[in-house]
Amino acid sequence: DEAHKFRNDTAEAYSNLQKLCKTPTKHILKDDTKARKKIILVSATPLNNRPSDIRNLVYLFQDGRDSTLDMSNLNHFFTKKIESYKKINKEPNIKIVQQKVAEVYEDIRNKVISPLTVRRTRTDLKKNEEYWKDIVKQGIKFPTIRKPYKLLYQLDFVLESLYDSTMKYLTDPVEGLTYNRYRAISHLVPEKKVKYQFADLISTQLAKIMKTMLVKRIDSSFYAFKKSLHRFYKANTAMIKMFESGKIYIAPNLPVTEYIMEDKEDELLTLILETQITDPTIEICTKEDFIDGFTEGLYQDEEVLKKLVEGWDKIDYDPKLEKFLDELNSRLMQPAINNQKKLVVFSESAETINYLEKQLKNINYNKVLAVTSKNRRELEQIIRENFDANIPIEEQKDDYDIVISTEVLAEGINLHRANIIVNYDTPWNSTKLMQRIGRINRIGCTADFIHIFNFYPTAQVNSDIELEKKAIMKLQAFHSALGEDSQIYSPDEIVDTFGLFDESVEEERDERLAYLMYLRKFKEQNPEKYRIIKKLPLRSRVGRKDKEKNKSSICFIRNNRRDVFYHILKNNDIEELSFVETADIFKTNANEKSTKLHDKHHEQITTAIIDFNKKLKTEAISKQAVDITKGPREKAALAYLDSVLKFQFINTVETLKIKSAKQAIKLGRFQKLQREINKFTRSIKKTPITLVAILDAIIKIIDQYPLDWENYEEITPTISIKIYEQIKPEIIISESFTKETSTE
Repeated sequence: DEAHKFRNDTAEAYSNLQKLCKTPTKHILKDDTKARKKIILVSATPLNNRPSDIRNLVYLFQDGRDSTLDMSNLNHFFTKKIESYKKINKEPNIKIVQQKVAEVYEDIRNKVISPLTVRRTRTDLKKNEEYWKDIVKQGIKFPTIRKPYKLLYQLDFVLESLYDSTMKYLTDPVEGLTYNRYRAISHLVPEKKVKYQFADLISTQLAKIMKTMLVKRIDSSFYAFKKSLHRFYKANTAMIKMFESGKIYIAPNLPVTEYIMEDKEDELLTLILETQITDPTIEICTKEDFIDGFTEGLYQDEEVLKKLVEGWDKIDYDPKLEKFLDELNSRLMQPAINNQKKLVVFSESAETINYLEKQLKNINYNKVLAVTSKNRRELEQIIRENFDANIPIEEQKDDYDIVISTEVLAEGINLHRANIIVNYDTPWNSTKLMQRIGRINRIGCTADFIHIFNFYPTAQVNSDIELEKKAIMKLQAFHSALGEDSQIYSPDEIVDTFGLFDESVEEERDERLAYLMYLRKFKEQNPEKYRIIKKLPLRSRVGRKDKEKNKSSICFIRNNRRDVFYHILKNNDIEELSFVETADIFKTNANEKSTKLHDKHHEQITTAIIDFNKKLKTEAISKQAVDITKGPREKAALAYLDSVLKFQFINTVETLKIKSAKQAIKLGRFQKLQREINKFTRSIKKTPITLVAILDAIIKIIDQYPLDWENYEEITPTISIKIYEQIKPEIIISESFTKETSTE
């Protein structure tokens, strides 16, 4: 379960699961091969990852350069996708970013995810009679997720003016903040900068993180934003103070700001000198160690931050909190929508969580539980007793009615005694939103409906249309500031509909399932007919009337590794169709009369066979020539194994094991194998050992992997007749279309 967590191919757990997936059983099949294990990898979010993460998930059970998918060299496919993804991240235009990301994932979805996954959503279960009967029989209830409600909190003229100017200062690179306090190492002179690997990249990322954090804080709560703003101001002032004293301390692992602001520079210097021996990141610099522009940026930020701090310190009221408390009394806890009187509130900020808890308790809402990463573990039992519908009724308690939490409760815990979620701040990632909803949309929920409430800032205006218009403008400002971190909205979606939050949350349906259920039902109701159809000979064909597809053909071709649905057009051009597209065309009623095959039928089917063969041969050749796609790590490991094979005292079994390991590396079977060999070679450079010890160590590494060395076969650079026989295609079925109605 939770298979998507196995996305790090360097982790020990990943390597263990990969070995488990790729170790055959001892059961021998009719063709003398060992049966593969049956392993189910379950994930609710297989696409909630970067391309490299999805690649690693697939490599758990597929070989990188010898997959069973249409493109056998997955390594080559994913390398291109990962490169594209990295380039997209550098694109400043948000619209282009979203378009390109969608293209990358569409290709991965169609070519990798869809053929490898069996996807079942609640919609699938509801729409299929057989499944739905079973759900009803078990007494399972799927609540309907209502379209999210917008909670617009209005900013008065003073607050809106401050809010809008703040957003500009946070994001405008010319008049706004430079974030130089977090970019110090990138402004060092070259001879100092060389000490810090990736100085420019780290500085850019730190500045971006700080900007993103401030933007998200102002969306979360004015309280949390003020806290973050004061911390930034304090840190920036400390940096300026160091410049003015002539000594600048760069010590990422020490609390420099606190020491400087408390005038404890002597204590800081002592601590730095003590720690410098063991911490190479510590540096004591002078003004001359920084390039032009750095101090100017610090002073610009000081001016902007001072202005912001003074402006926000004057604000002693909170329209968002007022709106929340008003909704709490008038709607959120009312039996009409909340018969359990339980409520879940999410925010990304722990400071907002603690602030809300305090404010609620101030007005005698005492049954409130605030959960953050600091206390989740100790509160887990209390959370279950008060919010998990799956524990026995006699163990359920009502000590708490409201749980306010950061993302720590957005995954892996049941909160489904509640049926209402309030997103106090915007979950800028659509997966996060679905995970939050998933806490209460679970089997065991007794409510008929799930309600989602989302907060948006807006201006104090007269009409509802103006309210939404102003809210949209604020959302666009957030979207522009957060860039690719914000995956929910495209600019058009914001203007049109408030993006995902304005849509009813209905899961997709797997169209393949409808055909699978139809076939199951047909087999059950017509067992004899089913057997007759199943025994139809290969190359079965029929002519059908269809004006739109006149003089074209469709055929299904497969071998033991691939299957393809072809549509051969009138001019002999070829299109590949999906199973669902083909099934939609094949679908007919029992009364339809067949027609005569058109005169190009055999020519068109031959065209499809030629194309299929061409792809098979190209693939088979590329499979033999896997060496050309090796990376530097694999080359190093293979070269070392070649050197071990030259040891004069090596025996036959050891030779077979090493050759099997080489083949596994070439085919991309085990990600950790080449890493372990390379790690070993590096270790013996420092501490040389005997050749016998080297061989023993290499065999020990190899023995950890299921390589089936007893059945090792050398891969040769040419296609043998045996290999081609294994991949030779068969025509299963074909149809041709004409506009005539004459029967055969």
